[in-house]
Amino acid sequence: MSWLILIVSGAFEAVWAVALSKSEGFTRPVPIAIFVVAVVISMAGLGIALRELPIGTGYAVWVGIGAVLTVAYSLSTGAESFSLIKVALILGIVGCVVGLQLVSESH
Repeated sequence: MSWLILIVSGAFEAVWAVALSKSEGFTRPVPIAIFVVAVVISMAGLGIALRELPIGTGYAVWVGIGAVLTVAYSLSTGAESFSLIKVALILGIVGCVVGLQLVSESH
């Protein structure tokens, strides 16, 4: 269950990162509200997951999921330019996240 919570909270990390960029320096109320809700869910989920997962592995997976989803969003919306090298590097992050999950031992 900790892994599922960690994955969901990693997805919310991407939500708050995108909302933060859309807030235009905390001047737009809707993105600010989305940011606040998503950051609370994301951090709470990370905290809950880390009750049973090692901190290094849990944090790396959380950040990796958030980074991959944030870049995927940026590429899909055209906010960031697409290149095969970016895709290859993102796939490398995915591989590392999966690898950490496979070799991790819960407390």
